[in-house]
Amino acid sequence: MPRAIFEYTKTVLKKVSFDVELFCKELEKATRRLLPFELEELRIWLHQFTANKPELNVCFAVIN
Repeated sequence: MPRAIFEYTKTVLKKVSFDVELFCKELEKATRRLLPFELEELRIWLHQFTANKPELNVCFAVIN
């Protein structure tokens, strides 16, 4: 089940990436739901996903 939550989190983050504030809120929710090793995977995924979306970099403070 935890794996499904991780995949769902990535899907939600992709869908809300048009709005920085909403993206940060969803990222904050993810930090409460995911397991520690999944958070590390999410950090890696975020660096790849936001490589061409510099406006989302302000949300890294939520996960770090």
